[in-house]
Amino acid sequence: MKYISLNNIRKRFNDGTGGQRTVLDGLCLDVEKGDHIAITGVSGTGKTTLLRILGTLTAPDEGTYLLDGINVDYSDERQLRQLRNGCIGFVFQDCPLLPWLTAWQNILLPAQAAGGHPSSDTVEWAEELVRLMDISHVREQMPQSLSGGERCRVGLCRALVMRPSLLLADEPTGQLDAEHAHEVAELLTMVNNRLGMTVVTVTHSDSLAQTARRVYRLENGQLTTMNYEL
Repeated sequence: MKYISLNNIRKRFNDGTGGQRTVLDGLCLDVEKGDHIAITGVSGTGKTTLLRILGTLTAPDEGTYLLDGINVDYSDERQLRQLRNGCIGFVFQDCPLLPWLTAWQNILLPAQAAGGHPSSDTVEWAEELVRLMDISHVREQMPQSLSGGERCRVGLCRALVMRPSLLLADEPTGQLDAEHAHEVAELLTMVNNRLGMTVVTVTHSDSLAQTARRVYRLENGQLTTMNYEL
């Protein structure tokens, strides 16, 4: 069952000289529900732009995006908010946490932003995520006292607290050492396998990419399938 369907996506940016640079050029992508894919490529090829289009944060200049059968309308702010709050979770490179909130308060932040006060079901789910990610011992600590791996675990819990069906990870291991990078790769695989979420990861790391079921390379505005498949 197709969960994501991108068709003929094009995106251009001003190049600073009065011209335009095309980063996505008629790109197409189909992702099955519950799949785990990675997108690689050198810097500047448009990987983050593609992820932002998938996350409804950036509109393409041309093309269509179907998410779980919904035709994404980038001019409809109400629809976009509903998709972000109800369907999509984000994990960013530096796992930014609000420094004046505890780890637990950071995890519940999306629920508070959506409804003012987390429901008992949401709190129970957050507790389960904390146990699943093995960070119960740091839940009352402030972000500055956490290790890089612990911050990423907290960031992942925050991304999952609203029970998204799609998790988008933008260079999640980019600032981590090898040990913590391996830890995050295992967590993304666990989220995909145990929670059944569709996972799309953008990364420069070959080792992280190869933990996905399918790997694509973004080059010249197009995606090509890599030779290996897990």
